[in-house]
Amino acid sequence: QVQLVESGGGLVQAGGSLRLSCGVSGRTFSRYVIAWFRQAPGKEREFVVGISWSGGRTDYGDSVKGRFTISRDNAKNTVYLQMNSLKPEDTAVYYCAAVRGISVYTGPHEYEYWGQGTQVTVSS
Repeated sequence: QVQLVESGGGLVQAGGSLRLSCGVSGRTFSRYVIAWFRQAPGKEREFVVGISWSGGRTDYGDSVKGRFTISRDNAKNTVYLQMNSLKPEDTAVYYCAAVRGISVYTGPHEYEYWGQGTQVTVSS
């Protein structure tokens, strides 16, 4: 079993930055692909970014390219999401998710484990 806990959400003005963290416990963290998704009220869960277990592969959603950066520290069992130049449309609950494997999937149904989510609110 794998447990994921997100932290770092909050309220920020447009143009500001936040860094989210996803702490992972349980099985061998380094063998899991980790991704961030987000879900705004009334909308479907959206892929934000994913990172392979080695950190060598990343895949970003079009809406966050150039603004968000994902990284992982396997020694600390933690994945980070640095969010810069935030926009009001980035407002959502952000979830981290994990699946054992190599590929960075963009579909939420591909992921086995999910955190409880952290709220990010960007004011205009």
